[in-house]
Amino acid sequence: MKLNIIVDGRAHAFEVPDTLLVEAQDFFDKMNADMDQGWQMSRDWVQNPTPEQRCQIAGDRILTAIETENEKLLMLVVAYILKTLPGIKGIEIDMTGDMNETVLILEQESNRPLGPIFN
Repeated sequence: MKLNIIVDGRAHAFEVPDTLLVEAQDFFDKMNADMDQGWQMSRDWVQNPTPEQRCQIAGDRILTAIETENEKLLMLVVAYILKTLPGIKGIEIDMTGDMNETVLILEQESNRPLGPIFN
């Protein structure tokens, strides 16, 4: 499966083997368990993040993986996003430090961005 990642105006297509969506279930479970406790999304505390918010949080982890050149983490987090939001085509990661501004691009919405999620 493929996810388009847009960071700082540059788009990169990232290919994830379909088998990883099954093999990385323990990693996905750990990410979900961490987020089930609530999450600080920039200035907002979110008690129970929605699937969209979980992908915005994961987008922040993508930035960390890119900055630290951790390809394994990058692959796992991209797989998490693909598993969490079936039909997602891309993610435009906010670079200002506000993960609420990260935009998710979904297939079923005619490539219209899901847009920032507000609580």
